[in-house]
Amino acid sequence: MKTLTLPKMEGLGCITIPLPSSKSESNRALIIDALTEGENQISNLAEARDTQTMIRLLKEDPSTLDVLDAGTTMRFLTAFSALNNKKKVLTGTPRMCERPIGILVDALREIGARIQYVGKDGFPPIQTEGFEEQLSDHIQIRGDVSSQFISALLMNAPLLPRGLTLELTGKIGSRTYIEMTLELMKAFGIAYTFEGSTIHVPSQKYQPTQFAVESDWSGASYWFSLLACAKDGELKLTGLKANSLQGDSAITGIMDKLGVSSKFEADGVRLSKKKVEGIDLIDFTHFPDLAQTVAVTCAIIGQTCAFIGLESLRIKETDRIFALQQELAKINAGLEESENGVFTVIPASQIPDKVKIHTYDDHRMAMAFMPLATHTELVIEDPEVVDKSYPSFWKHCAMVGLETMENK
Repeated sequence: MKTLTLPKMEGLGCITIPLPSSKSESNRALIIDALTEGENQISNLAEARDTQTMIRLLKEDPSTLDVLDAGTTMRFLTAFSALNNKKKVLTGTPRMCERPIGILVDALREIGARIQYVGKDGFPPIQTEGFEEQLSDHIQIRGDVSSQFISALLMNAPLLPRGLTLELTGKIGSRTYIEMTLELMKAFGIAYTFEGSTIHVPSQKYQPTQFAVESDWSGASYWFSLLACAKDGELKLTGLKANSLQGDSAITGIMDKLGVSSKFEADGVRLSKKKVEGIDLIDFTHFPDLAQTVAVTCAIIGQTCAFIGLESLRIKETDRIFALQQELAKINAGLEESENGVFTVIPASQIPDKVKIHTYDDHRMAMAFMPLATHTELVIEDPEVVDKSYPSFWKHCAMVGLETMENK
């Protein structure tokens, strides 16, 4: 297996990082663009493999849509194909075909789409077989499994003959991602209401517009973490906005307690070191992609902290809870599970002189553990896994002085 080595480097300089664009915004904008038949002017699309896969599949329009390992691409193209009378087979990597999709398929069937499972019920691959008549305009769907199922339905809702009302049942997870979808739809002319747990989208048309994708707050989180773990330094992250649609912008408030202050400027945000205030409990329900980053940060800087809202982490690119537990153990740290879904980060008691991190085919495992290079020589297995969301990540590491050595 190919590996990449980051020599230990305690302090940083004063560096500007040209962050990549948000794949969350990009993938939503691409579906909306497809629903308006490409009449929009969309700029600053993400370089992430997930987004490039979406661009390619929408452009080439093959009979089989192989999404590789892209979860948003699978969910969004499933609803897009099913509700727009496209006959497609949707498949992906072996891990993608282990990630459940039954809740979305059941909802699409209730609306009127014809879909069949090619293999195991409830999982890809699936085959969409047409949409001739809307059978229902009011459906219930669980809010605690994947916001991507909800977003996939919402983006297609305006073009349904009778519109769509979604009643979200149970706890609503990743609410900020649902709100991002709705606000992006609004930017393209769509009216909606979101009251309590009910979302109503009348039948209407998207309006062609110009839209520039913001930089990626998920990608920004690793630089917050790096500065928190470093002895000194200052970082400028370009392309971020204070009034972001992205839920992962919550990293500013979390890291303010963990030793990093944020100051927004015209072209981004400037990060500086500050005193660690400490934080006892963080609820990741609405921004679960930050959990790995924050867990590693707490372990390195010696901050015990309780985490809740991690339910969705077990069905991501890997079982992220298991992966974190395995890799944190290598620095004599931990993520201990107790009753009622509470996890506690146990700080590292002693960090070895050299640590090798297994990445589990998960881009966020590679990037979340990068800040460990401020305390030890770090070896990352399968470094190219970052291409899924942040292909320029290692190049940006070199910009801050983390010169990488690649080994085969």
